Amino acid sequence: MLNNNEQNKEFKSGFISIIGRPNVGKSTFLNRVIGQKIAIMSDKPQTTRNKVQGVLTLPDAQLIFIDTPGIHKPKHKLGDFMMKVAQNTLKEVDLVLFMVNAEEGFGRGEEFIIEKFQSVKTPIFLVINKIDQIHPDDLLPIIESYQEKFPFKEVVPISALEGNNVERLLDQIKTYMPEGPQFYPADQVTDHPERFIISELIREKALHLTREEIPHSLAVVIDKIERQENKDVIHVMATVIVERDSQKGIIIGKKGSMLKEIGQRARVDIENLLGSKVFLELWVKVQKDWRNKMSQLRDFGFNEDEY
Repeated sequence: MLNNNEQNKEFKSGFISIIGRPNVGKSTFLNRVIGQKIAIMSDKPQTTRNKVQGVLTLPDAQLIFIDTPGIHKPKHKLGDFMMKVAQNTLKEVDLVLFMVNAEEGFGRGEEFIIEKFQSVKTPIFLVINKIDQIHPDDLLPIIESYQEKFPFKEVVPISALEGNNVERLLDQIKTYMPEGPQFYPADQVTDHPERFIISELIREKALHLTREEIPHSLAVVIDKIERQENKDVIHVMATVIVERDSQKGIIIGKKGSMLKEIGQRARVDIENLLGSKVFLELWVKVQKDWRNKMSQLRDFGFNEDEY
């Protein structure tokens, strides 16, 4: 029988960064591993803006995942911020997962990311996602094309959506983790405050429902969260920020129908998160060109100093 000290020595813990082009399934993978929604998912690229930490506690290890913004050439100050976040995490973690989409061939985007790896000493896995979308015979040529470009420590094909091979990937990750303490309580799944996750859930619904009409010039600010006295109801007040008056009209919709639908869908996820009934109030506000104004980026939670 091991005593407590010997047991603690065998416990592993570490930080794992998930890197990849926009929309390769990083958030889907993170939500699959953690077992609940902590990162927003969308069929639009670049939906993840801040570092989202997901914590998976196992009997013998604690794995802390950082889902970074998709690496791409920035087009505005928000893009610069997102790139800095992604690149800085490469130096701070114990392992990097480079996630690619099995359906898409090796292109300039992947080449751009691999260039960033050349100066990185951290071990890097190649994770080929969406293997459920291709014929098994097509997998080997994809693996070979990437191995020619960079000496990955491990190559693991998965389907984050279906869960295929995800357990095997977790086992491989554990072998690369150092012995260490349990950084977070076993029941904690993210280090982000509830305000952040609630704003992301609202933003996800707005992006999903407006499709191509609203680009990424959309932010959500939580104005107030308070529990109503003598009632099991939490009152959430939030403002959806857009860049143009025309976008405000789209978000509100005819007679407020779109804003109502966004609110109804977001409320379901927020109630699941908080474990309580939620009264959600949404407003829409125009802040012209906010993505290029550092003061407004800070107001909306994109703080350079934290990264």
